[in-house]
Amino acid sequence: MMRRRSIALAVTLALGAAVSGCAGEDGGASKAADTCSSGPVTVGYLPKLGTDPYMTTLRDGAKAAAEEIGGEVVYTAPSEATGAAQIPFVNQLIAQKVGAIVISGSDLNGAAAALRKARRAGIKVISVDSDVATDARSLFVNQAKTSELGAKMLDSMAELIGHKGEFAVLSSTETAVNQNAWIEDMKSRLATDPKLKDMKLVTVAYGQEKADVNAQKAKSLVQAYPKLKGIIVPAGIGLPAAAEALSQTGDLGRVKLTGLAPASLIKKYIRGGDVQDIWWNVHDLGGLSYHAAQALAQCKVKAEPGERIPAGELGTYTVGERGEVVLGPATVVTPKNIDDFEF
Repeated sequence: MMRRRSIALAVTLALGAAVSGCAGEDGGASKAADTCSSGPVTVGYLPKLGTDPYMTTLRDGAKAAAEEIGGEVVYTAPSEATGAAQIPFVNQLIAQKVGAIVISGSDLNGAAAALRKARRAGIKVISVDSDVATDARSLFVNQAKTSELGAKMLDSMAELIGHKGEFAVLSSTETAVNQNAWIEDMKSRLATDPKLKDMKLVTVAYGQEKADVNAQKAKSLVQAYPKLKGIIVPAGIGLPAAAEALSQTGDLGRVKLTGLAPASLIKKYIRGGDVQDIWWNVHDLGGLSYHAAQALAQCKVKAEPGERIPAGELGTYTVGERGEVVLGPATVVTPKNIDDFEF
């Protein structure tokens, strides 16, 4: 019995020594999260939905980065866009013993406990595109500053409707972290910016990350608000669906659209002048997230403000407050520059 206790104690001490040699992450994870890899690791990507072309393009960018610096990408996703639906997939990635998880959070806290479990298991956790609770991840790789995206969508709508009239927002889900932040920024500017004093946000609707729901909601908004002049759709699935729906009903033109979506999916509507788009290089976002995951897994960075993350051909990026790493400014896509966007 004494010999068994001695062995158990020795193992415990050895494990403690093994995980104490690397610098720690924030207080949401245990000492086990200090594990450092000596080389490239397998990175598990967990989007809100696996069929979203935005997320599959992001995945392809990550795979391209893996070919450049080594390691592997695995991609797994739920069939509905909720934090709860992401939990079993986090657990699956833990069981696979990936070195890092890159997640686009369906909400802040839905999968947070599972992500903290992953960190305790020594897996590095990064959010991309849509954040999760800060104590459940180390870095947030953002496409652009949150306030910038909200402002650009609002300015785009203002330009389309002549800075005057009613407009609506057709978001994804009630719990979507990034969309909710953009909408709050829009509301704040509407209340304070004199240039927008003649614009009125009449309602916020939700398309539930489904093309058919977004199409129906867009039609319903036009019917419910006869004076509606525009709809902001900050969702990659929603904007193409809304554009197609209003084109079919003959309302596109009288009602303008802007938001976030792969520019290639709405190219013909942008060319027509009734739709604008706020966009960035999604492939690069995937690549940056992969470089960040590998740097974190190998303890080349500790997710502290001011640290620099090398990202190959993309350049070098700085870790900001709360672990945010920003790809760069987004672009308003119009008929003049639509051909610059392959996706």
